[in-house]
Amino acid sequence: MTYSRRKVQIKEMKNPVDFDSDISQVLPSPNKMEGREWWLWGLAVIVTLVLTLAIITLTFPDGGLLNDRVYSLNLREWARGLTALVLMFDVYTVYQHLQILKMRRQISKRDRLFLLITENAADMIAVIDRQGRRLYNSPAYYKTLGYSADELRKTSPLDQIHPDDRDRVTRAAEQVLASGCGKRLEYRIRHKDGSWCDLESTANVIRSGKGEVEGVVIVNRDITQRKRAEEMLAHNAFYDGLTSLANRTLLLDRLSRAIAMSRRHAAFKFGVLFIDVDGFKIVNDSLGHEAGDALLVRIAQRLSSCLRRADTVSRPGSRPGEQEAIIDTTLARPGGDEFVILAHELHDPSDAVRIAERLHKKLSDPFDLDSHEIVVTASVGIVFAGSSAVEPQGVLRDAEIAMYRAKTAGKARSQLFDETMHMGAVERLKLESDLRKAVERNEFLVYYQPIVALSNRRIVGFESLVRWQTSAGMVMPNDFIPLANETGIIVPINRQLFSQACQQLRCWQQMMPSDPPLFLSVNVSPKEFAQSDLASQLKYLLEESEINPRCIALEITETIAMADADRSAAVLRELKGLGVEIDIDDFGTGYSSLSRLQSFRVDTLKVDRAFVSRIDIDRETLEIVRTIVMLAHSLGLTVVAEGIETESQLDLLKKMGCERGQGYLFSKPADSRTIEQLLFSNRDTTVSDKQEMASLKD
Repeated sequence: MTYSRRKVQIKEMKNPVDFDSDISQVLPSPNKMEGREWWLWGLAVIVTLVLTLAIITLTFPDGGLLNDRVYSLNLREWARGLTALVLMFDVYTVYQHLQILKMRRQISKRDRLFLLITENAADMIAVIDRQGRRLYNSPAYYKTLGYSADELRKTSPLDQIHPDDRDRVTRAAEQVLASGCGKRLEYRIRHKDGSWCDLESTANVIRSGKGEVEGVVIVNRDITQRKRAEEMLAHNAFYDGLTSLANRTLLLDRLSRAIAMSRRHAAFKFGVLFIDVDGFKIVNDSLGHEAGDALLVRIAQRLSSCLRRADTVSRPGSRPGEQEAIIDTTLARPGGDEFVILAHELHDPSDAVRIAERLHKKLSDPFDLDSHEIVVTASVGIVFAGSSAVEPQGVLRDAEIAMYRAKTAGKARSQLFDETMHMGAVERLKLESDLRKAVERNEFLVYYQPIVALSNRRIVGFESLVRWQTSAGMVMPNDFIPLANETGIIVPINRQLFSQACQQLRCWQQMMPSDPPLFLSVNVSPKEFAQSDLASQLKYLLEESEINPRCIALEITETIAMADADRSAAVLRELKGLGVEIDIDDFGTGYSSLSRLQSFRVDTLKVDRAFVSRIDIDRETLEIVRTIVMLAHSLGLTVVAEGIETESQLDLLKKMGCERGQGYLFSKPADSRTIEQLLFSNRDTTVSDKQEMASLKD
């Protein structure tokens, strides 16, 4: 009989049971039937004696009367009548006796049925008199609680009830006896093995024939499993299933309480620390999701140990032995690899910063996970809130914004939130919304930057670049490309512009045929490269534009290609199968190896502008570029230098044997009309140069 203290249900029974009145509607009670039987037999004896005496009296009257013939005839009729009456009464008595026997059989059958039900019922049935003594306990007590009938008879009904529930059960029993109205409640009872079970109990009063309460019938149902299920559901509703930490729902509830407290008490301050594990995806990808989950559990345990209720926060200027403030904290896991700490009773932002420093230090120790030593860092966003806090979601949002700022600043650090971050986040959200609308409105344009052969400055191809034309003016790539890449909006943007650029290339190829024909270099974003159907999508676009795949060069940045070398090799093989060329962009800024480039079947290396811009002023940079060109040529790769701005840079690159280049020295990125004019001018100039060189030879 285990009753939960958290949830007590007491329900009054509207119709208390009166056993005498209910049963008498079908059969008389045993007492009434016994009285009826004694009355029947007593009446039969009395009537039989009276009638027999009457017959004897009439049969043996005064002797003189017997000689009277008329009187004798009358006497004979009276005797016959009385004899018939006796026989009729005896028949009636036998009939009533048979009815009583029938009732006895029915009562016996009812008793056997009642015994069968009570002996086999899963619910525990008990009968208790007004003094609280046990009169009956069904066998279910033994099956459910392990107690035999003898063991129960030797104890009080309250002995097995949980001490915290006894007063409540006693009051309920007193109310039942006093009012005659049954009660339903839940309480806890001790199993024979010492554990506690939850019972749901229903009490019905037993009334005498006079309507007085003689005792109570109690039906107890074991609801332990149901209670455990309810507790599990309640736990799952407010706690994370993996780490058993508070989940987002419980976190927001406690955060709302902290905000309400800060509004009532101006001195109450609290802090929220939003923690994101740096590089957690690498663990999942390399060791698997099971290892990732195990790591999250270990991180949760380490954070919990770091934030024990007994921990203190040291304050500047505190003297040794001085009592330091104890911080009350809530650690939650809203989801993924994110954790949130809600710290109460802070004095100033420095308290929250010190908590973050302790977290960084605690996480710096390596984790031993399946014989792998894993070092974890985290980016922490901090919000120090007081009476100015508005609502829980807003506080949590600000902490997350600060966390992203910390991650952008280099990870493994903390960042305190300020209003400029919020303004930046709002602007970022607006920019993302505008980008999506711009895709629907086709506001993006293709700009082209010529790629020239350095030997004669002849335009041999173009790099397609995206520009955003809004009603307010042109938006430069640096202002929206990072966000477009992060959100994945770059994928539909590039799909739109790819078809447009291919059509423009076909037009220029038809206007100015050459051998080899003009080619188009197209940038592939990280989001596009990660798509499993990239090759099939490009194949469809190439067929739709009717462009020769050999005239298309796909630019993959060095960082993208080397992030997952095995997968990159597989994707590049699929792309090469389309017939396109593969260029490695921004070469020299990542961590690639030339041996891998060879396995990637790359066609061209593009030397990053950061190197090209310094080759005429820095000797070491010049040697780096020279080495890149030599090694690329040894692998049979073409080299394109980006960002050429001066003639001296051009001359140095030509001496190195660099085949192609692009930069402001030749042309800035421009729209198709401007490039078309430049293309005509470039062709005329190169033709004139050839004619002049031919005349000089003559």
